[in-house]
Amino acid sequence: EVRLVESGGGSVEVGGSLRLSCTSFGRPLSSFSMAWFRQIPGAQREAVASINGYDAVGYTGSVTGRFSISKDRDKNTLYLQMSNLKPEDSAMYYCAGTPLYLPQSTFDESKYVDWGQGTQVTVSS
Repeated sequence: EVRLVESGGGSVEVGGSLRLSCTSFGRPLSSFSMAWFRQIPGAQREAVASINGYDAVGYTGSVTGRFSISKDRDKNTLYLQMSNLKPEDSAMYYCAGTPLYLPQSTFDESKYVDWGQGTQVTVSS
């Protein structure tokens, strides 16, 4: 059984930074294609960033240049470094993974089979 556990969320002021972590239990992260999604109440979940088994990364337009996705294989952990945060970045953030190879910038959530429980990010002005 694979478990993904997120951490690192919290409250921050506009322009601040946070680093989210997602640790994989039960499967080496190196075999995953991974992504971060976010969701606000009443809205559809949206993709934020992805990284595949070859470490090819992709970002949605609203976070390009501000967010960075990475993996630490030794720690079996996925990261999302978020900078210059805006109020519209406030959401529940989820990490997701699949043992399958996915092309770069795969943002279709149906392609990901393992999901974490989420970590809340709140950006206040």
